[in-house]
Formats: sequence, structure tokens, C-alpha cells
Amino acid sequence: MPTSIIENKKSRQNLWNSAKNLGFPTAIWRLPHQAEKHFLTSFEEIPQQSKIDFEELNAGFAFSPFVNPEGDKTFFLKADLHYVFNPNGSTQNEDFKEVISPSALNPYFVELVKGENQSKNYVSGNNTTNKQTTKQEFINLVEKGIAEIESGVFQKVVLSRTKQVLLPADFDIIGTFDKLCETYASAFISAVSLPHLGVVWMGASPEVLVSQDSEGIFRTMALAGTQSAYDSDGNLIKTSEALWRQKEIEEQSFVTRYIINCLKKIRVREFEEEGPKTVIAGNLMHLRTDIIIDTVAINFPQLATVMLDLLHPTSAVCGMPKIPATEFILKNEGYDRDFFSGFLGPVNIQSSEGQAESHIFVNLRTMKIEGNMATLYAGCGITADSNPEKEWNETEMKTQTLGKIIC
Repeated sequence: MPTSIIENKKSRQNLWNSAKNLGFPTAIWRLPHQAEKHFLTSFEEIPQQSKIDFEELNAGFAFSPFVNPEGDKTFFLKADLHYVFNPNGSTQNEDFKEVISPSALNPYFVELVKGENQSKNYVSGNNTTNKQTTKQEFINLVEKGIAEIESGVFQKVVLSRTKQVLLPADFDIIGTFDKLCETYASAFISAVSLPHLGVVWMGASPEVLVSQDSEGIFRTMALAGTQSAYDSDGNLIKTSEALWRQKEIEEQSFVTRYIINCLKKIRVREFEEEGPKTVIAGNLMHLRTDIIIDTVAINFPQLATVMLDLLHPTSAVCGMPKIPATEFILKNEGYDRDFFSGFLGPVNIQSSEGQAESHIFVNLRTMKIEGNMATLYAGCGITADSNPEKEWNETEMKTQTLGKIIC
């Protein structure tokens, strides 16, 4: 039975800090347009790495790097402990539900929600060794990418950069997570702690990679093309009045075609295609096409597993064709993307109706926290019509999704 817990943030802070201090990998998240906030931790100090098979795995949380050609490098955090926090309409209290009883699993957690905060900040691990990308370095990279497109190596390549920010002294994970939830209702908000690596990854991703609900409805999306959601006077632009250049329209169409080609490979032709349409994601606008499939109607319950293998990395984070674009990225970007532009999300987690669902997102609008330093990541799709200066400006806008919350 759900029990009422006062000072919900403090309870969640205690859970987070205790799991971190015990060295347990942990994930917290909130799905788009939902109020429930989830806490999950695994009692394995080093989470297992495996392929994600939705039909075989128990409840847990997937966290994959960008480079994962066989799919078996994905961290899977087993749901040894899973709590759901449900706002009940009050700003002070929330309903607190044990999905798996902690007392039955580990004595460390019996009195956890009653405990005092041990530490507000996450300051373990060494400061990041990631190199911050300068503007000139990124412009040179984009120019090189355009030259490769013009020579016929690939049609599109997604190039990215890093930006480092010193965290404020009062920074804390739960407070930042809550601010992201309040600011970006349509995004997948998450924080993943990997104590054995000394890092926390936080993000507000706008992009579904694969999703399959309790009714067997599969979803994915083609999200590409970017512009500011605000005009020069700071006014929000109506989606119906957004103007798109040929470059962004072409960029988005590459991603849509890539998804449809993946469906053709497995002979799935019965799907619903919605879009492209203009959507707002935080301070940005994108073009989005939704692909929806009833896996029950086509008798294909394994579709999410199969499509995850086929899609990652999509042309929205890599390029087209995939192999030469990936090779160019790995050779020329000058840093390790690590988990940026990988994927993450809950696997076989109970919905509010009590049925298992899986929701995997592309790890975009994200940052890696090491010590008191955050490394922010941002990329943009490069085509023959790209302008290097404008691409730099686009990455600056994307880093602001998280940057304006933590600064």
C-alpha cells in the first residue's frame, strides 16, 4: 500500500546519497508529460553489460554509450530497489510507493527515508579530463565534414562538441533534477549515477528511440532540424508560424528515411506516420515525424528489441550512410562521446496501471558531472548546405538547455 511521506525531496535526497555512498549504480527519471518520478538502484556495484532484449530482461534501466556496435556494451541497472513518487496536488507532500520492498532486499535501506542527509553535493571522482572544444576547432571540423559530403563520402554527418562549466557550490542533483522537470515538461528527465566510474549523467532528452507500452504500441521518432523557439525580441514563436530552411527539411528527411528503411529490412510495412511537424523542446524548435506500430496487430512482440539494434545510432546522432559517418566522427571529433548520443531509459518498468513498459531515449541535451565540473555536449546535423558559423550557434543554443539550469 502506498504510504504518505512528508518532505518528499528530502526522502529522495536521502535515497540518492545513500545509494551513492554505498557505491550502488542508480537512476532517477520522469517520463515526458508525466508527474511520477522514479528512483531505481541496483545492488551490483558494477552493473552488468549486455544487449537489451525486452522480452528476456527483468525490470531495470538501460544506459548505452554511443559506440556500441554489437549492442552488448549497454549497462543494465537491475531494479533491486524501485520507488515511485506521485505528486498529489500539494507542493509539500507526495505519495510514496514501494514497488519493490527494500526491507526484503537489503537492510541498508530499511530506515533510509527517515535518515538525515549525509551530503548535499555529488563531489566524488576526479575532475573531467574531457577537452573543451573551441569555436575555431568546431568550425574547422564542420568545414571538413562539408568537404567530405561534397566529395561523396556521405550525405550527412552529425558533429558535436563539448563545453565545460564549473558547478556552483550549492549544486545538488535532486534539486537540479526537479528544476529540469519543472522547466521541460515534454522531455525525458534523468540522472544516472555510476559510482564505479565516479560520474553522474544528467539530461533532458526530447527524442524517443524506441518505446513499447503495455498495449503493445511501438513508437519511434525522427527528430532533426533546429532553430530557436524565440524571436529576436524574446517572444515565443508559434509552431504554426515557424519557417524552415531547405537544410533543416533535408536533414529531418534523412532521419525519417533511415527509420523507414530499417522497417523495410524486417518487412514491416504496416505503420502510421505522423509529420513532419514543428515541436518545441525547451528553448528550441525541431521538425519531428512520429512512427507508430501496433505490434499486436502485426504479431511482432519483439519489434522494440529488433528496432533498437537496427536504429542505434540513428542518422540523427551519426549520419547517413552510418558506417562512413561514424568513422569520420571517431577520427575527427577529437574527444570521446562516451554516453552522449547513446541511449537510456526504463526497461520493463510497471506503468501506473501496473503493466510493464519500456521507454528508451537518445541521450541528448545531456551533461557528465565529475567532481565540481560539468561537461555539456551538443551536436548538429551537417549537410552540403550547412554554414559553419550557424552550426556553432546551434550547438550554443543546445548547451543552454541544461546550462541555464545549472548556472
